Amino acid sequence: MTNSVQRRLAVSVQPVPKQDAEDRKKNFDETYFGFDINAARIEASRCIQCPSAPCQEACPVANDIPGAFALLEEGDINGAADVFRQTSNLPEMCGRPCPQESLCEGACVVGFAIRPDGRNEPPVTIGKLESFCTDYQRNELGGYPLPRTAEKTGRKVAVIGAGPAGLAVAEQLAVRGHGSRVFEAWPEPGGVLVYGIPNFKMRKQIVDEYIDHLERLGVEFRCNTYVGRDITIDEMLDGEFDAVFLGTGAGVGNVMEIEGESLQGVHAATDFLVRGNLPPEELPEHLREPLPKPVNVVVIGGGDTSMDCVRTAVRLGAENVTCVYRRTEAEMLGRAEERKNAREEGVRFEMLTNPTRIIGDETGRVTGVECRKMELGEPDESGRRRPIPIKGSEFIIPADTVAIAIGYGADPLVPTTTSGLRASGKALIEIDKSGRTSRRGVFAGGDNVNGADLVVTALADGRRAAEAIIEYLESLPQPR
Repeated sequence: MTNSVQRRLAVSVQPVPKQDAEDRKKNFDETYFGFDINAARIEASRCIQCPSAPCQEACPVANDIPGAFALLEEGDINGAADVFRQTSNLPEMCGRPCPQESLCEGACVVGFAIRPDGRNEPPVTIGKLESFCTDYQRNELGGYPLPRTAEKTGRKVAVIGAGPAGLAVAEQLAVRGHGSRVFEAWPEPGGVLVYGIPNFKMRKQIVDEYIDHLERLGVEFRCNTYVGRDITIDEMLDGEFDAVFLGTGAGVGNVMEIEGESLQGVHAATDFLVRGNLPPEELPEHLREPLPKPVNVVVIGGGDTSMDCVRTAVRLGAENVTCVYRRTEAEMLGRAEERKNAREEGVRFEMLTNPTRIIGDETGRVTGVECRKMELGEPDESGRRRPIPIKGSEFIIPADTVAIAIGYGADPLVPTTTSGLRASGKALIEIDKSGRTSRRGVFAGGDNVNGADLVVTALADGRRAAEAIIEYLESLPQPR
């Protein structure tokens, strides 16, 4: 081990300041304040500059993390931000909700290196350094840096869905001189960045500024437009568009198919989150009625969405908030950091617990959730041990509000209204490795291809598909 590596491994992890739990329970501001410049540079100095860069290999967009941190350590914060922007359209956003512990930080050698004094230290805090650098640059410039763009080509692409994949496609096309119009079913562009991620994880100002940035590049947005109903892909290709990208995500909430799911006070996770986090004017009409103040909230599920729901319930003033999950915490798919934050805010966890029915009163309003305790058996197809019910272990958790956060599926409308477009039985669109679908001129990426996944994987899909779209546009006869 070289002296340089030993010196870097001796540097302790720098804590990231955050709001006190009692304070943040009363607001929707971001939980973390972020690094200051000195702490960020010290944290960047913990990177041992691995030649093979396993952190970069683990990143779906292959960010040059060591390269960025070398610049940050020297004080060139804008240069570090530029490095992140070379491979990512959304570094401010990926630095926040991205599950770094299972990606870049999970691969960071610093986190499992053997030190001479026997100390264990966490990996480099990659995500929060990424957001620090790019936030700093944006604040210095008064907005997102404008890239150098090619001359206008006269080509135009319809981008369906204003989430991470679609936004990445639109920006990549704009830089290469191609026009695009982004169609969005919801009232505001942003997709999951606006309607799925609460403000306490990422303030919406960041997304708003990015949309402004895209509009300065010439990207058009048309919201409140449900493709497949208001206009079809066939009509787009027969009209003004040379190609189409499908990035409609996976926004259809899964249901449990148990008694009581239709009771008043029982919500799909997204409906609960948007009504709890956003003003009515940014929502579709059917979701504009404010949520009644909850008292006893039960959230069903074990991923990051369930943590978003329980932490939202706390901020809405609920007295008792319980997360119900049918396996143990070791099998939970969400971030450990989010569970820690939820516990600090007073959320209770009922592990190895599965709802069997939702109970209501004579007015049709939910009053509780009947649950059964579980034990773990043999692994199932996901590799996790299958939960098995324990006979006679039923009990009831009082609830006036229930949020069901057990995953999402894709909307079948676009596949069923587009001729020649192949999709699976789960409405997931079939593509080749570059993002081309079975329909000429139609490309796809993100959750409507992979199933519910991450912001960063949708972003990676969008960037890859954009290259295929550009190649396709260049193969067409020159426009008159």
